[in-house]
Amino acid sequence: MPLNCGIVGLPNVGKSTIFNALTSAKAVAANYPFCTIDPNVGVVTVPDPRLDKIAQLIQPKSLVPTTMEFIDIAGLVAGASKGEGLGNQFLGHIRQTDAIAHVVRCFEDDNVIHVAGGVNPLHDIDVINTELLLADLDTVEKRFQKVEKAARNTSDAKVLAEASGLKKLLEALQEGKPARTVELADEEKISARDLHLITAKPMLYVANVDEAGLHGENKYVAMVEKRAQEENGQVVRICGAMESEIALLEPEERNEFLKEMNLEEPGLNRLIHSAYRLLDLFTYFTAGVQEVRAWTIRRGTKAPGAAGVIHSDFERGFIRAEAYSCEDLFALGSEQAVKEKGLYRSEGKEYVVRDGDILFFKFNV
Repeated sequence: MPLNCGIVGLPNVGKSTIFNALTSAKAVAANYPFCTIDPNVGVVTVPDPRLDKIAQLIQPKSLVPTTMEFIDIAGLVAGASKGEGLGNQFLGHIRQTDAIAHVVRCFEDDNVIHVAGGVNPLHDIDVINTELLLADLDTVEKRFQKVEKAARNTSDAKVLAEASGLKKLLEALQEGKPARTVELADEEKISARDLHLITAKPMLYVANVDEAGLHGENKYVAMVEKRAQEENGQVVRICGAMESEIALLEPEERNEFLKEMNLEEPGLNRLIHSAYRLLDLFTYFTAGVQEVRAWTIRRGTKAPGAAGVIHSDFERGFIRAEAYSCEDLFALGSEQAVKEKGLYRSEGKEYVVRDGDILFFKFNV
């Protein structure tokens, strides 16, 4: 199942336009609030030139890139945490995502109305962040009321840990701090995960700019970047209108267009790379004559966990992983040459997989 990123934002900030461009999907983009009522889902391939280079050398029968899922979630307004607009639907959908891409309007256009009456990215950010905080606060308060009573009359370590973690979360949310800023002990994290708190998710700000705003100074982008820096977050600039044009072009025309605009890659690539950094993800590969394939895992994953991404049996019956770096393959030209140089390794259960590893798993169930 691919990792997913929920795309959120106030109505008419360009959220669905960006989603359409990124996924070539058919989400409705209209000049009024709530045009996206149900979440639209688009699965996109993760751009990685190493996959094609491996395939050129291995010559497989099939090539399978790794993917990422983007979910375009209905527009949000003030009061969503209390059910205003489509708030209840919005909050329910976003709880199921791995990360949040918060689209913020950073361009002026009299032809596109703004739900708040004018372009003010910090206001937009505060509206959504406040609603997310209030929704989480309601969740934590209700749970804490039940657990606190139980904790008074028990010595059960699990119940006491949950009460302790909930108290920390409650205090932070009451102070207007997102759940992701709270430091929890390992035993407190277990119960906190079950709450699916929205403000515990990593957040990436997507500054939707006009063509002029892609390069150089932009006062609105500067505001967003300052806020993101304060939150230890990330910002990526995307021109939704331009991405819509790029999505319609053939590959050769697209490359020429990007060169004319002084861009190295489309906004999709920049957004995915930023999301990968946000979630601390990277890619490893499996490679053989039948198939060359890319797989996504979190940094720090050990070999059995990486095997489990392919199939649970691989992890359960893990024996060892035969491993080498794709960079060694590129330098030497073949797997056999890698072996002859002594760079083909056999790794056990404690091996921490590296970005760009090519792995072959031995297992027995």
